[in-house]
Amino acid sequence: MVRAVDSRALDPLTHALAGATLAWTATGAKLGHRAIVIGAAAALLPDVDVLIRSAADPLLAIEHHRGFTHALLFVPIGGALAALPFAAKGQKRHAALAGIVAYASHSLLDAATTYGTQLLWPFSRHRVGLDVISIIDPIFTLIVLAGVIAAFAARRSIAVIALVLAMTWLATGFVQRERATAAQTRIASHRNDPIERAAVFPTIGNTPVWRSIYATTNGALRIDRIRVPWLGSATHAPVTTVPLAGRDAIRGNARILRDFDRFTWFSDGWVARAPADPDVIGDARYSLRADRYEPVWGIRFPPGADPPTEWVNRTRNRDVGAAQLWDEIRGADSAFRPVP
Repeated sequence: MVRAVDSRALDPLTHALAGATLAWTATGAKLGHRAIVIGAAAALLPDVDVLIRSAADPLLAIEHHRGFTHALLFVPIGGALAALPFAAKGQKRHAALAGIVAYASHSLLDAATTYGTQLLWPFSRHRVGLDVISIIDPIFTLIVLAGVIAAFAARRSIAVIALVLAMTWLATGFVQRERATAAQTRIASHRNDPIERAAVFPTIGNTPVWRSIYATTNGALRIDRIRVPWLGSATHAPVTTVPLAGRDAIRGNARILRDFDRFTWFSDGWVARAPADPDVIGDARYSLRADRYEPVWGIRFPPGADPPTEWVNRTRNRDVGAAQLWDEIRGADSAFRPVP
């Protein structure tokens, strides 16, 4: 089994490598290897918002992570701040450019994942999540690692090729997402399910296998696994059907209702009670297991507790069955059947 990292952000190593490659490609001729250091530092800085938390308000962290420090408006400020300690005399302008392009890469790459990034803060709290890359993608990481190696070797052409390949890989994610969405639509039509809203999310480290979720007009959430090989027809494996958790079923004071609304916003409306622990209202986009719904995180409202809301985080219990996932990727999992 492979222990998964926190599913709410692209992994820090990939951020640092991408930022370093971009910064060196843009300013390496002026800054040399200093551009690599500035790029890595700037690409990691947006996640300083993980320090925003409070014992009195367990949801403060999820409300502000990927918030203002990830916003496009904050990019020039954050990039310049990251570059400042490394800027030599006469190089401040180039150092700032290195910091800004690397800082921007963090916000945009996080927006390419599922969790959602408040790119338009303070004008909008909408969480942009493009669902085109997993938070762990070895191919993308290796591509930007090649870019950093090229930077250290002062091979700009190779670094540029690495960036082009990285963008191509993200574009592949867009194509695969659309193919998975088309398969999802056919599955729902075959079931005669009236879809109210739907989404597909990439699974760990690959683009062929997707987690599908859609809400029906009768308040049910249908969850499936969809496989869209680069060549060949789509297949799918049904996972489960659970009721959508609605606000009308929440009992409590104004604070409890407000916290439920905050968690629903965070989860983009994909909320359902955990079948094995109905007190937990979970984010249905993520699960500890591929074959059933066990929320990775969620909330509960213990009677008489202060604060009244408990944040439930089972990230450390999330194991990715590498053998099972590999079987899914290569089409050897017998649970998958042709998409109608």
